[in-house]
Amino acid sequence: MEPGTIIIAATAISIGLILGAAGLGSAIGWGLITAKALEGIARQPEMRPQLLFNMFIFAGLMESFPFIVMAFALWFLFANPFVLQLAG
Repeated sequence: MEPGTIIIAATAISIGLILGAAGLGSAIGWGLITAKALEGIARQPEMRPQLLFNMFIFAGLMESFPFIVMAFALWFLFANPFVLQLAG
């Protein structure tokens, strides 16, 4: 097998693992954020508006992580620096 083919195959597997881990991390993060917000609301119902506001702020920040990871994965997919090393 050619070295370029091995690099492309390893990159494809790595991209799948990277995107899967980012999706799993995002799902776990959403679960923890909402669970703790509901727990806080159950303890102090009068704090509901502030807790929901903070929950959505942190959830938005946490949700940006998979998109950043996806950008890196697409970079490896379409502009793979490892394959370019073979050409040079």
